[in-house]
Amino acid sequence: MPQIAQLAETYSSQVFWLLVFFGFVFLVIGRGMVPRVMDTVALRDKQIADDLAAAGAARQQADAEEEAWRLRENDNRAHAQAIIAQAKADAAAANEKKLAAAQKRLDKKLAEAAERISAARGEALNEIESVASEAAQDIVQRLAGVKVAKTAADAAVKKALSHG
Repeated sequence: MPQIAQLAETYSSQVFWLLVFFGFVFLVIGRGMVPRVMDTVALRDKQIADDLAAAGAARQQADAEEEAWRLRENDNRAHAQAIIAQAKADAAAANEKKLAAAQKRLDKKLAEAAERISAARGEALNEIESVASEAAQDIVQRLAGVKVAKTAADAAVKKALSHG
């Protein structure tokens, strides 16, 4: 084979060009491109780390703001509950005043009605005594034929009503 025979003659030339080519590739890629790529990767890693740190700080700030909001919300809720409780207490006090005024009016009306009833009872008792006295006078006159004086009949009716 002729290709193998010429291998010894072209060996040194091939090794030389191989070294030149790999040297050129090393200089262009190894010294030119790789440092740029590594710088880009390092810059990207730094930017990612900075972004993560900023996100962590933003999260902490958001958590702090949320906690502050929760505290404000709880305070507002407690304040609203206090206002509601005060309104209920005020309404209860107003209702108590109204009920007390209504009770006073009712008590006054009841007292007036009791006085009227007492007066009516007294008038009715006087009327009953008068009717009973007249009836007693008529009965005694019809049964016994004796005329009884009005004062005696009144006294007898009062005596009978006080015992009975």
